[in-house]
Amino acid sequence: MIYNPTKLFFGKDVIEKFSGNFPKHIRRVLLLFGQGSIKANGIYDAVTGQMHNAGLEWFEYHGIQSNPLIEHVREAVDIVKKNDLQAIVAVGGGSVIDSAKAIAASAPFDVDSWSLFTGTFKPSSALPIFAVLTLSATGTEMNSFAVVQNQEAGLKGSFASPFVYPMMSFLDPTYTFSVPRNYTGFGLTDLCAHAMEAFFGNGDSPLSDRFVASIIHEANVVGHALLGDLHNYNLRARMMYAATMALNNLTTYGKVSGDWGVHGIGHELSLLYDVPHGASLSVVYPAWLRLMSVRIPLRISRWGVLVFGTGVHRDVIRKTEQMFQQFESPVRLQELQISQWNPQLFIKQLDKNKVSGYANELRHEDYEKLIEYMNLPLE
Repeated sequence: MIYNPTKLFFGKDVIEKFSGNFPKHIRRVLLLFGQGSIKANGIYDAVTGQMHNAGLEWFEYHGIQSNPLIEHVREAVDIVKKNDLQAIVAVGGGSVIDSAKAIAASAPFDVDSWSLFTGTFKPSSALPIFAVLTLSATGTEMNSFAVVQNQEAGLKGSFASPFVYPMMSFLDPTYTFSVPRNYTGFGLTDLCAHAMEAFFGNGDSPLSDRFVASIIHEANVVGHALLGDLHNYNLRARMMYAATMALNNLTTYGKVSGDWGVHGIGHELSLLYDVPHGASLSVVYPAWLRLMSVRIPLRISRWGVLVFGTGVHRDVIRKTEQMFQQFESPVRLQELQISQWNPQLFIKQLDKNKVSGYANELRHEDYEKLIEYMNLPLE
């Protein structure tokens, strides 16, 4: 089934379309955002101005962090319930919009929000979400996925529901101008990882594979130039478009599933050591390719031919590393500079969360090998 109900508005000053398109029956909303940078760069004023024009009454919750916490989701749900709010306006990147999805899916019900992530609760509806994107990376602005971590339980969980696609998303490339160089690079890495995990999923869909290759090519063309010119509108727009297309289902049509093993491992690095999400992926992916080269050699060769013009595994892996390095993203564990690295704790965490590969299974005995590959000397 092909389904994506999000209405996407794209371009400079696109927020001006907010008030004229906002549903008339929704009057009371939660405005959700992060640490407050949107007040410094003018985005807050632009969004609230449009909310005022639309005749909305709003309550605010801010403080969502880059690795979002379930505690913040719960606090925001309380605000929604106490004030009988009808929708969420989420202004931010993946952490804010993912949190909005968890709030939207749990607030209408008498459940704990974490039950979404354990799979013990499946929502039958959700509050409408209106997303204003400020960081290109996760594709959350046009998909049904969310990731949040629970520090108390020592878990990072994900859930998906067709009810949490944003109703509308507003994508203005100028809203990403203030994203710093390192997080711009991590975003490029993240969008490429999403495309790769679709490619290495179950099923044979040559056209979807070529969509993946095109998205990777676009990131490679844009990446280095953008990191040297962070206020280039055209480059920011191209990255934003690529990131949205990398995880809005386009790359998985014809597939049974993606393969989210690398994301699962990366999530544990972020949970234990607060590693930026994109940085965790660029460290894990080359190690994963080395591990999988004896299990899915033909698939890795096809990946290399489509993206890099070579099917030789050593060259494919090296060129993948060079791609991430071009984005100034680390490719080895030591580059993360984790002061209290504990490999046994990391393996215990992977076991605890049953991190696997979905399409290409990861087992307990694979974890030590992956860590070994993550520690290889740089060539």
